[in-house]
Amino acid sequence: MGLAEDFDQAAKDALKLPATTTDQDKLILYGLFKQATVGDCNTARPGMLDLKGKAKWDAWNGLKGKSKEEAMQDYITKVTQLQEE
Repeated sequence: MGLAEDFDQAAKDALKLPATTTDQDKLILYGLFKQATVGDCNTARPGMLDLKGKAKWDAWNGLKGKSKEEAMQDYITKVTQLQEE
C-alpha cells in the first residue's frame, strides 16, 4: 500500500483507540491529521474562552512547515505506537 492508503487506514484505526488514550496523544494526532490533510494552519486562534479549540489550534499550528507526506508518516507511526500500548 502507498502512503495515502496507509494514512487512510491509520485514520480508521485511530477511531478505535482505547479510551485510555491521553488528551495529549489525541492532540498530537489531531495536529498531524490536520497538517497532513490541510497543510499549514490557516485559521485564526480561537478566543480565550475556547480552551479546547485553542489546544487543538496550538497542536496544529505547532507543525507549521512540516510537509504533508511527513505529517502522514508521523501520524501512521503515532497511531501504531498507541495501538501497541
